[in-house]
Amino acid sequence: MSDIYKNYDALGMAELVKTKQVQPKELLEEAIQVIEEQNPALNAVIHKMYEQAEFAIESNEWTGRFAGVPMLLKDITQEIEGEPITSGSKALSSYRAKKDNEFVRRVRNTGAVFVGVTNTPEFALMGITEPTYYGPTRNPWNLNYTPGGSSGGSAAAVAAGMVPMAGANDGGGSIRIPGAYCGLFGLKPTRGRTPAGPIFGRHWQGASSDHVLTRSVRDSAAMLDEVHGLEKGAAFYALPFDGSYLDCVNQPVDKKLKIAFTTESPLGTEVHPECKDAVLKSVKLLEKMGHFVEEQGAPVDGRKIATGYLTMYFGEVAATLSSLEDVLGRKAKSSDVEPQTWLLGLLGRATSAEEFVLSLREWDKAAFAMEAFHETYDLYVTPTTAFPPAKIGELEPKPMEKLLINAIGSIGLGGLLKKTGMVDQIAEQSLMRTPFTQLANLTGQPAMTVPLHKTKDGLPCGVQFVAARGKEELLYQLAGELEQSDMWIDVGQVRKEKS
Repeated sequence: MSDIYKNYDALGMAELVKTKQVQPKELLEEAIQVIEEQNPALNAVIHKMYEQAEFAIESNEWTGRFAGVPMLLKDITQEIEGEPITSGSKALSSYRAKKDNEFVRRVRNTGAVFVGVTNTPEFALMGITEPTYYGPTRNPWNLNYTPGGSSGGSAAAVAAGMVPMAGANDGGGSIRIPGAYCGLFGLKPTRGRTPAGPIFGRHWQGASSDHVLTRSVRDSAAMLDEVHGLEKGAAFYALPFDGSYLDCVNQPVDKKLKIAFTTESPLGTEVHPECKDAVLKSVKLLEKMGHFVEEQGAPVDGRKIATGYLTMYFGEVAATLSSLEDVLGRKAKSSDVEPQTWLLGLLGRATSAEEFVLSLREWDKAAFAMEAFHETYDLYVTPTTAFPPAKIGELEPKPMEKLLINAIGSIGLGGLLKKTGMVDQIAEQSLMRTPFTQLANLTGQPAMTVPLHKTKDGLPCGVQFVAARGKEELLYQLAGELEQSDMWIDVGQVRKEKS
């Protein structure tokens, strides 16, 4: 059984269930065994649902595309009726979801078996997964390093072989960053492609989308086939796709693509040589495949993109802190959340409605600019991240920084911070390691990270591909071809190489 669980992706496991070569209960037992073996070191799963999974197996007819396949969901927005959903915060420790959200409902209809919930930074705000409430999640490739964030728990679980796929969402890179750090495939869909409701009509003003992290390209495509489509009441709706994304994975790109690439940070900050090498190696592979590739940056102002993203980010944190009153029965206090979260909320409260609207206008300008860009270039290629994974604790505020954050938070100096220009410093410091992913969130484009490089230290290093809005099929076609190359990282090596 262990070889079956290790060597098959989700679709492969589902086929074994369908042909009665394996029983769903056997897959569940294997998932539980691997979680129990791996999780003490990784801390990827923060809520286990073994009894619920056993009940689901007993009552399921096993007719869906992923029938009987164990799966994990993420501890934010992916509400499972009756189960805790804390968003990585002690403030929500007592909260239980009142119903499945629409994404979860559609995933459940595939027959996937939910075995637990994965770790995330508080309110999914960081590119690392080190919440104070649950503690850090570690990277299966090397336990001293982060798996990224905010879908770090999901990425670590899939990379470690706990499940073949796990729920994730991406508001600024939160599928692609941990995918890059853990050697996985991760695609952020076009804005409005996957559902957001029914509690919300949009997440992060449309910047965030739900999907999955997977070991194989075809699992991602098959799941998107199952969950995409019109959701009544949603704020955004992607242009419909009438074909099958899964079929696209097996259909080679039928034309010579024109592809732009860059290895330069849109913030003008440093990019690690390994991350540049990942792109340059990929460029050679693309040229060998017959595509035309040239160096060309995106026609947008990277600083404005960063500022526009953070304006939304600050506002969303402030709104989240205000909404905690519905759960706590009182207004949130600084002691209810992590100091950095409280500081971000103060910055949100100091942000005017005028600033917020102007930032959204910058999003739209960038969207039009990128649509024009894609009239010339089919795809845009960058490093997924500007640096390989950081060590656990490396990005934690230093003691003096914590004192400053607490002092600012206690006296509410959000407005003063904005006036002194410290917001620009916060923007650079928070995004310099991951400056490439936010553009697609603001413009609504689909983007994927593919595992095509490992550093000299043996850590995965992803390459990002961005397509025009509504063009997930092109990304899946190319990813299907890249997956057959010698450069593609075999995530099965993880358990052999981790320390």
